[in-house]
Amino acid sequence: MSDFTYAVDADGVATITWDVPGKSMNVMSLAGFEQLNGFVDKALADAAVKGVVITSGKKDFAGGMDLNIIAKMRDDAGDEPAKGLYEGVMSMHAILRKIERAGMDPKTLKGGKPIAAALPGTALGIGLELPLACHRIFAADNPKAKIGLPEIMVGIFPGAGGTTRLSRKLGAMAAAPLLLEGKLNDPKAAKAAGVIDEVVADPVAAAKAWVLAATDADLVKPWDAKGYKMPGGAPYHPAGFMTFVGASAMVHGKTMGVYPAAKALLSAVYEGALVPFDTALKIEARWFTNVMMNPSSGAMIRSLFINKEALEKGANRPKVPDQSVQKLGVLGAGMMGAGIAYVSAQAGIEVVLIDSTQEAADKGKAYSEALLDKGIQRKKVTPEKKAEVLGRITAATDYAMLEGCDLIVEAVFEDVGVKAGVTAKAEAVIPSSAIFATNTSTLPISHLAKASARPEQFIGIHFFSPVDKMNLVEIIKGKQTGDVAVAKALDFVRQIRKTPIVVNDARFFYANRCIIPYINEGIRMVAEGVNPTLVENAAKLVGMPLGPLQLVDETSIDLGVKIAKATRAAMGDAYPDGAVDEVLFWMADQGRMGKKANAGFYTYDATGRRGGLWDGLEAQYPEAEAQPELSEVQHRLLFAQVLEAVRALEDGVLTDIREGDVGAILGWGFAPWSGGPFSWLDIIGAPRAVEICDALTEEHGARFTTPALLREMAGKGQTFYGRFAAAKAA
Repeated sequence: MSDFTYAVDADGVATITWDVPGKSMNVMSLAGFEQLNGFVDKALADAAVKGVVITSGKKDFAGGMDLNIIAKMRDDAGDEPAKGLYEGVMSMHAILRKIERAGMDPKTLKGGKPIAAALPGTALGIGLELPLACHRIFAADNPKAKIGLPEIMVGIFPGAGGTTRLSRKLGAMAAAPLLLEGKLNDPKAAKAAGVIDEVVADPVAAAKAWVLAATDADLVKPWDAKGYKMPGGAPYHPAGFMTFVGASAMVHGKTMGVYPAAKALLSAVYEGALVPFDTALKIEARWFTNVMMNPSSGAMIRSLFINKEALEKGANRPKVPDQSVQKLGVLGAGMMGAGIAYVSAQAGIEVVLIDSTQEAADKGKAYSEALLDKGIQRKKVTPEKKAEVLGRITAATDYAMLEGCDLIVEAVFEDVGVKAGVTAKAEAVIPSSAIFATNTSTLPISHLAKASARPEQFIGIHFFSPVDKMNLVEIIKGKQTGDVAVAKALDFVRQIRKTPIVVNDARFFYANRCIIPYINEGIRMVAEGVNPTLVENAAKLVGMPLGPLQLVDETSIDLGVKIAKATRAAMGDAYPDGAVDEVLFWMADQGRMGKKANAGFYTYDATGRRGGLWDGLEAQYPEAEAQPELSEVQHRLLFAQVLEAVRALEDGVLTDIREGDVGAILGWGFAPWSGGPFSWLDIIGAPRAVEICDALTEEHGARFTTPALLREMAGKGQTFYGRFAAAKAA
């Protein structure tokens, strides 16, 4: 079956319709490109065809390129992967350039056939690069549609001409938010930015009318016309020079030099601006190939696109009937409960929000109202939408209101007794088939399930704060949790459009198991006399979004103290973090509880704006005369996290390394450029990882001891994705 169809109307306008069979969204494949190429040739060769409209048979235009295809292009090239990639990309350029030139005489630029793009809805990636090669872009007046080039978000950049065309169309400065940040616009905003040409009620009709009236001059792109000058100035124009200097500084400031795609994109724009357009396309293709050959980009694509999509589609869902949530009960209207109620109501689910007082329950509902009011201010929410969402939330104190709920999410205080009490009260009311979930970040699920009369229907659903912004949800199976409960949790997470990982019950589950050692290692170094600025910057220079000291300020120092005390009580003499507690407890004694108290490892002004590191820290923990190398600090911070991920896999807490990688990036921001902890270990190789671990163990102690699994893999020359992903696929 064909991805594209071709028809010519009575007026002589050929319509090429993109409609990939069996897909809700068009995605470009190599076969699709060839079909498109054939239809373009057919239209250009037919004297009866006056022009072409390229549109979609779906509600949206396209979601982008199938990134598996690009990876296959590289792999199929055998011993010359870069050559195979470059030639494959240049073949795409040739097709889009053919559309752009449309049969016109290369010297006179006359005699071409007008080709317009008609976008009914969302157009992303190649779904915008193809229209950019057309002579005019018409988009439907559809405020839900998104138009842009988000490739940078998954570790690559627009490589089918989008980088070159957009930067030449808008200028480097105006194109930067779309190219370097992956900014998406609705059609009206895309028109205002100069990305598309028209926003109309019927884009196909408007495109056909334009095609029939177009002149030779309407077909010539600015960069093909004599005397073209880049908007805002080329690199050696006085204005352009400053633009590129600023862009280079901005890219380095945001990426810290660890994201290859952003630097490559800027290089393609800079170098491409110095040469004719067709040469610029070759430069873009070379830089795109360079990025695709970088293991960082491959790891990012795998984790943030392929694996993330697989998990969202239920890769590890038990085979039971659909468990979509109809009515949700949320116990506890604090920040977490209020956030869960908001995202659920946004997704169309009826919510009962319960708290001990009506005032507290109403305050929880008001959280949703405040978020919706912000949306109205930003023109992203209508008053009607606000009323609709709030109408789905019932704030109450009476547990009888939970009757008919098929899922309960408990988000009360982190206390076993309190949680047991609300579990019993809810189960006395809810249907016998309902699933009960606890939102806890530290308390063992199997222990909490003892309060339930139906432990097989009891599960952990760990949201990250703030719920409306954080994409990851950690689903935790207790020892008796059944398949229906797991499926219910997964289907609920899919409904609220978040990414799930499923783990088995253990202290701190997966995410906190890995992030707490990162925070602790940073604090431990402060106690040792390592300059706190070195600790924080070492983390950022290796791709962590926050240094460990800033992170503990954000999450609150008193929470850290509480976790430390509970962990020490549970572990007894085996507790390993006394040196960390010395610093943490001292900070708490000083009243420096973190950002919420406007005083932590950092200073804050009266508005809560973060300043520099608190100088009282150095007075208490003087800087050692000999400071470690940057790489040693980075290794300590990274391996503190990575080794826990490996141990979680060894212990059976993690059962799928894809969940380990995706969960690490989305849950606590583990160096996204690496693709996650398992991808990073594959990049550096197990033998090198063991070598670093052994050196860290000798220097800093048993917490860096090489896991037996990692040492075994080093001996066998194995990778995590080679060993575990292959087994999962089988």
